[in-house]
Amino acid sequence: MKKIIDKLKVHNRIRVGYGTAFFILLVSYVITLYANARLIDQAGIVDHTNKTITHLETILSDVKDGETGARGFYIMHDDRFLGPYYSSRARVDSMEGLLRRELDNPLQLERLDTLEQLVSEKFHFLTSGIRELRDNNFELSDSLRTKIVKAQHTMEQLRRLVLRMQLAEGKELTLKKSNFQSTSLRLKFIIIVSLLFAFLLLIFGFITYMFENKARTEADGKVQQYQDQLRQRILELRNANRELLQMRSQEKFAATGRIARTIAHEVRNPLTNINLAMEQLKGEDGLADDSAILFEMIQRNSNRINQLITDLLNSTKFAELTYGKTSINTLLDEALQLADDRVKLYNITVEKQYSMDMCEVAVDKEKIKIAFLNIIVNAIEAMEPGKGVLKLVTKSERNKCMVEIADNGTGMDQESMGRLFEPYFTSKNKGNGLGLTNTQNIILNHKGTIQAESEPGKGTTFIICLDFVD
Repeated sequence: MKKIIDKLKVHNRIRVGYGTAFFILLVSYVITLYANARLIDQAGIVDHTNKTITHLETILSDVKDGETGARGFYIMHDDRFLGPYYSSRARVDSMEGLLRRELDNPLQLERLDTLEQLVSEKFHFLTSGIRELRDNNFELSDSLRTKIVKAQHTMEQLRRLVLRMQLAEGKELTLKKSNFQSTSLRLKFIIIVSLLFAFLLLIFGFITYMFENKARTEADGKVQQYQDQLRQRILELRNANRELLQMRSQEKFAATGRIARTIAHEVRNPLTNINLAMEQLKGEDGLADDSAILFEMIQRNSNRINQLITDLLNSTKFAELTYGKTSINTLLDEALQLADDRVKLYNITVEKQYSMDMCEVAVDKEKIKIAFLNIIVNAIEAMEPGKGVLKLVTKSERNKCMVEIADNGTGMDQESMGRLFEPYFTSKNKGNGLGLTNTQNIILNHKGTIQAESEPGKGTTFIICLDFVD
């Protein structure tokens, strides 16, 4: 429980660290956007001031153009010099309208009113001078000289006023630049500090994550190691259990053999006496006619009991084997060929999964084929005709030759599985129940093992294990 709490605390520190870092980064981003907006505003202010100064300079220049055109007319008495005068008046009016829309300072607006008056006076003096010069037949009168002097004085006032307005705009621009720079420095400082904090928090989160990830990796490694050890133990236990079952099967088989030999000895002695007595009675005279029938019945059943005892002894005794090297795949095919008529009769599908790199085995070929044939015949008879699938598998496992013969028949319950290799145990209507006992005897004689896996309704699989040829 404590480990889980510590782990949650570490995870919370990581989440808080990264969350705070991202929040600070978000704040820094917002501040950057604000600073950028202020910069755009400042650029607009600079552009506005530059336009205002330019417009003022343009007005002054246009007035000068008008004055130059009028002076040319005064001197040359030629109307062509009046072109700049007429055009400058229209341009000045246009610039004054632009200035009035752009200026928002009340003092500058008052100065603009004064500027418009001075411009109007300037052009009034120029216009009246031109008219008077024409009326006096281009002679310079005292009145005209006075107007020229007044126009010059108005021009000087106009220059000073334009200069004053330009200086005012420049001062305002300087003040705004100063305010913007101080604000920009503060914002830069805040951004740098926030980024520094965010970077430190990211480092903290990364280091915490690395330590936690290292601990988690070590824990996962230990868990994986424990799992591997557990799987190894389970495998060892499974192998030990398999070996135990094999030992129990061998012991059970040996005990069955001992019992069979004891029964054979105890039964055959009285059976021999019965046969001798019967032979003696058959030789005596004066017996009834139907006695022969009874003697024949006794003889037939006595022979049957003797044959059953012989079959039991043969299925449980260790026989002499004639070993030969051969391929287990070939033996399976030959055993299957012996059951070919049953395969066709029951319309069984045969699936083979043979390992092609199997080594040879040293076995008694005929006896091993009998063992395989018994299993194959039982599998065929356990399946439903037309739907049965017989699977034959060979493979190498734990340096042993493994053979699997599986069917999809009715399967067996646990009680039947426990008595599977017992003599005279059978679930079929016909059969003496010694087939699998004989099969087990053959496999055990080859120092091999045989076991079965089955579930009701899911079929049965026999697994035979034999040694390869050294």
